Amino acid sequence: MTVTDATFAVEVERSPVPVVVDVWAEWCGPCRTIAPLIDELARTMAGRVRFAKLNIDENRATASRFGVQSIPTLLVIKNGREIDRIVGAVPKAEMIKRLERLR
Repeated sequence: MTVTDATFAVEVERSPVPVVVDVWAEWCGPCRTIAPLIDELARTMAGRVRFAKLNIDENRATASRFGVQSIPTLLVIKNGREIDRIVGAVPKAEMIKRLERLR
């Protein structure tokens, strides 16, 4: 799912399940590198965790609100609050380990 500054509160902060927000940009090489992994995790964790994409170039207010300094950044939001943050193109095993805590 794609979220924007306008839809972030409804789609992410009010979600009944945790949401992993992939903050990315079209020009970001590492963002494109982890995109297939994010898609895979979205499929395997469906029903337990939602995944969303937020283009930082088009949605600066939300990125600024969360203090995103570099991309890719994955914001892990649960019950409307950030509970974890993964910055950079981390290895698959590390990403899975961190996200499995959301069970």
